[in-house]
Amino acid sequence: MTAGFRIQERQRKVSAEDVKLFAEIPVANISDSMSRMTAAGPRLRPLHIGGKLAGAAITVKSRPGDNLMVHKALDLAEPGDIVVVDAGGDMSNAIIGELMVAHAIQRGLGGIVINGAVRDLAAIQAGTFPVFAAGVTHRGPYKDGPGEINVPIAIDGMVIAPGDLMVGDSDGLLCVPFDDLQAVYAAARKKNDAEAEQMANIIAGRSDRSWVDASLQRLNCQIVTAVRPANG
Repeated sequence: MTAGFRIQERQRKVSAEDVKLFAEIPVANISDSMSRMTAAGPRLRPLHIGGKLAGAAITVKSRPGDNLMVHKALDLAEPGDIVVVDAGGDMSNAIIGELMVAHAIQRGLGGIVINGAVRDLAAIQAGTFPVFAAGVTHRGPYKDGPGEINVPIAIDGMVIAPGDLMVGDSDGLLCVPFDDLQAVYAAARKKNDAEAEQMANIIAGRSDRSWVDASLQRLNCQIVTAVRPANG
């Protein structure tokens, strides 16, 4: 097997039940529950109308500007899967466009993530199929390889292994490692429920803000009071 030009089988993947549970929680709350240490960078933005991206990752490492292995990954992916492509963040050539998105929809996939550029933006923006990308260009891709499928990839420091959970919403993308799934979900659900209670208190006008002054006092913040002139 040639390193840099190979296709591997995925050994494991998150279950459909876990995907459904995580899809109910905002990405920000999941991120907070992972100690705010994981992110795919602010460049990768949703380009579709809206709606959550959630599913098991099938990973692709492609040569910048080349989508041969992305085409193969779309054929290998199972319903609900997220095809996650590290194309080096290059903006010179689009990795996918309207036709590949239509193929992904026809196969029942859960979304596409491109660390690189896409094209046919108007068609993508008019649909609800989740597409995240770093940019847009009209220039099309090459189809020569090399590339790898189902290998660990990294996007702006966020490591994604085949079968890991990918979640994305208007705040951005996040990978939850397979082995951390249950612990992260428990913490994220607790965080989400606490924020729902906090929002209810804010709306009702009974939000406790004492923590602000307590934090300032703990940090020895000096508060200078303005000197007002005496009357007369």
